[in-house]
Amino acid sequence: MAKMNFGGVEETVITRQEFPTEKAREVLKDETVAVIGYGVQGPAQALNMRDNGINVIIGQEPGHGDYWEKARADGWEPGVSLFPVTEAVAKGSVIQYLVSDAAQMMLWDSIKPHLDAGDALYFSHGFTIVYRDQTGVVPPQDVDVILVAPKGSGTSVRRNFLEGSGINSSFAIEQDATGRARERCLALGIAVGSGYLFETTFRGETLSDLTGERGVLIGALAGVMDAQYSVLREKGHSPSEAFNETVEELTQSLIKLVAEKGMDWMLANCSATAQRGALDWKDKFRNAVLPVFEDLYRRVEDGSETRRVLELNSRPDYAEKLREELDEIKNSEMWRAGAEVRRLRPENE
Repeated sequence: MAKMNFGGVEETVITRQEFPTEKAREVLKDETVAVIGYGVQGPAQALNMRDNGINVIIGQEPGHGDYWEKARADGWEPGVSLFPVTEAVAKGSVIQYLVSDAAQMMLWDSIKPHLDAGDALYFSHGFTIVYRDQTGVVPPQDVDVILVAPKGSGTSVRRNFLEGSGINSSFAIEQDATGRARERCLALGIAVGSGYLFETTFRGETLSDLTGERGVLIGALAGVMDAQYSVLREKGHSPSEAFNETVEELTQSLIKLVAEKGMDWMLANCSATAQRGALDWKDKFRNAVLPVFEDLYRRVEDGSETRRVLELNSRPDYAEKLREELDEIKNSEMWRAGAEVRRLRPENE
């Protein structure tokens, strides 16, 4: 385990040097990992584990969307490594519960009877455990309850694994029934493709994740982009110019510099005019959005956001309504301009 110092705060992180893939395979050699759900995180984590030599099966209901056929296309064989959900749970000793948060709540009564003493119940988001008063997901006392939460989408988890870099993940132990929960958790974290793992709690992961998704990572990003694009268009700038100044330069240049060496390094590699403007305006934006983030965190902490997710995402017409909302974004002028700009990138010539 490596000790990392973050601005005077010391944390323990686990890398593939301290916990190599060979050790993960040894820890998991007698386990059958049942990945429940083949939607967002399921495919990436399952394929990475399979490539790392872990015994993996998939639990997915036949005829449920395109997920069963997607699993078959990825090489999972019905009756051998691909099973209906409850059958997969019964066969597994590690149950990776990777369906959506609302689906975890709805499926729980059919999942719970098939958990055996000594099994490990694995999550990639602490939502249903932290808000168990709303979800009703209360694991039996005789199973390990663990979490590995990759800090990225399933697409990034798989892509980073194939590139050899791995993705950062948090891990947490909620319940250690076997005395092996931590070892199992770390082994699974490495096996699913983590570059390094940092320790948290189920509550810490959930509150930070819900805030981040609604804030900087997706919600605030989408909102700020929309606002700037709208102002530029209203002032007479073309769709191409407005999109390039709002999105393309950020995603294709600047954010890559931030990822490489940090915000200060990115600023050091901008023009003097850009530097001055950024330094003068960053606090104005910070002060404007700070109350929004405080309100957001309060709503996450008190369970308001959870109630909204569970209410809307469990409605029978949820998929249809979601598609309408996503199509509204897709068909907006800004993202239609984006589609044209992406088409003109040199790699698409």
